[in-house]
Amino acid sequence: MSGTQTTRQALIHSIPRAERGPSKSERTRDKILASALDFLWTHPFRELTVGELMSATDVSRSAFYQYFRDLHEMMETLLVGLETRILDVAQPWFLGGGDPVEELKESLRGLVEVCYQHGPVLRAVSEAAAEEKQLEKAWNGILGRFDDAVVTRIEHHQAAGLIRELEARPIAVALNRMNAYVLIHAFGRRPRQSRDPVIAAVQEIWCSTLFPELLERER
Repeated sequence: MSGTQTTRQALIHSIPRAERGPSKSERTRDKILASALDFLWTHPFRELTVGELMSATDVSRSAFYQYFRDLHEMMETLLVGLETRILDVAQPWFLGGGDPVEELKESLRGLVEVCYQHGPVLRAVSEAAAEEKQLEKAWNGILGRFDDAVVTRIEHHQAAGLIRELEARPIAVALNRMNAYVLIHAFGRRPRQSRDPVIAAVQEIWCSTLFPELLERER
């Protein structure tokens, strides 16, 4: 190896990964996931095959198995990525210390935006969970984690006197399941519904359920 090549490699490895951009392996994996999302916009998950999936990429069919055991594991990967995005946009309400109504509205707006872009993942996993135990576990896991987070936030606001006395967990479960149903119905397949009416609906239901007194003061 020449001195020039050695220097070039040393420089490459000295650059943080985030600055170098994704590796070839990461780009291939992302192509597969993007192809799956494209397919699910117009087809149910039960019609997806590895051959169909890989035919829409410039990658060989066998490459799929370098990244995923099967289609169910690939869908679980998509779900994990979606959960991360939702947690990011939910931070204003989950972590905020300002106006709880405005923070909740901001988080719900972000949730709708994320699901507008990735709704087929929710639909596919919720449909497949009935027949595949690993996906059922993953789906129930994400719902349960959001239930826990909402319960914690409700109880925090109750301690501050901002939410009236009510049983936090049944309310959290009801609100989260309502979200899942509405977002899957609105954005799980093309053509999608308009975002703004969905944002307005979920904001109204959450805010009027949790903060009716604060809303009344604003009016």
